[in-house]
Amino acid sequence: MSDANKSVLTAVQEEAGATFMADGDWFWTVNLGDPGGEYEAIRSGVAIWDVYALQKWEVTGPDARAAVQRVFTNNLATLAVGQVRYGAFVDDDGMMIDDGTVYKLADDRFWVMTNSDVFGDVIAGASPGADIAVAYRTHEMPVIAVQGPGSRDMLQTLTTFDLTSLGYFRFVPERVEVAGVPVWLLRTGFSGELGFELIPGRDDAVALWTTLSGLGARPIGLDAVEMARIEAGLIIMAVDYEEGQTSPFDVGLDKTVTVKADPGVRGWSSLAATAAAPPNRFKTLTLQGGDVPEYGAEVFHGDEVVGTVTSPTDSPRFGVIGLAVLRADVAENGTQLEVAVAEGRVKATVTDLSIHDPDKLKARS
Repeated sequence: MSDANKSVLTAVQEEAGATFMADGDWFWTVNLGDPGGEYEAIRSGVAIWDVYALQKWEVTGPDARAAVQRVFTNNLATLAVGQVRYGAFVDDDGMMIDDGTVYKLADDRFWVMTNSDVFGDVIAGASPGADIAVAYRTHEMPVIAVQGPGSRDMLQTLTTFDLTSLGYFRFVPERVEVAGVPVWLLRTGFSGELGFELIPGRDDAVALWTTLSGLGARPIGLDAVEMARIEAGLIIMAVDYEEGQTSPFDVGLDKTVTVKADPGVRGWSSLAATAAAPPNRFKTLTLQGGDVPEYGAEVFHGDEVVGTVTSPTDSPRFGVIGLAVLRADVAENGTQLEVAVAEGRVKATVTDLSIHDPDKLKARS
């Protein structure tokens, strides 16, 4: 494991029995020996997840909003200080090059959090001559995700800040103390549950992690996150979409493409044309039997291929399911399809993208 991109929380997780996987130059926790128990902590308790490898940028200057907007599909003109917006980052053809979140700290100061490390080059290329400064902040901003229905109650014992006052996809635009540690406090997450994300200083991350785990928050890895995020209909780059090949509408990001507002996003004419009649829809399939299809498995309507399973899993709560890009004419809930598996095909039924919580009431609670 390269020390350059090693999380500040690697050692404390190794001591707890964690295993890791490489994703490019970055490393993620796979599990700590019990993926099923870790998943259950997300759904019924409190889980903590090291999101160090999330790529983080700070954009400042008079043209900061316009420059970020140029490559981001969700409308930033109405974004308030302390508010977060999720959306796609697109190329000149309106195709996705990444997805992520934008945070407004001031009219001339924004954070951008992405999957890949290309955002700095992307924004510079899309807005040459803009009066902005772009700083790479990943190593300065370790992220601890605190997720699960018990997350607010646990964190409230560690801070005087009223957590009930912090709405979904909001953050506190100045540091607050949690367990005596100054942190940026975010009401965001990647679990489909009530949750928060904490950004301490590098030197404080281990102490904060240790305090949380000592109170019963369970450290988790990607094995558990994968089950939870598929149940919640959440996407991953290079799994559910490919850079430069996928429209935001193909992976269910319709609401994050503010077509009517036309805020100056590049590729806008292509996005608007697709919005009028999206050829594909992103849905969940429930599969009969116990066979889990491969990533990229074909979906059939009769003998015709009508889609692709992008993210399959054997869900502890819902059985075998998979996120799938489907042709729009076969994407209505209840439609009966078939999915290719090792032994042939199995029957599958189209259902809500977020099978866990279709209206996202848990995350907003």
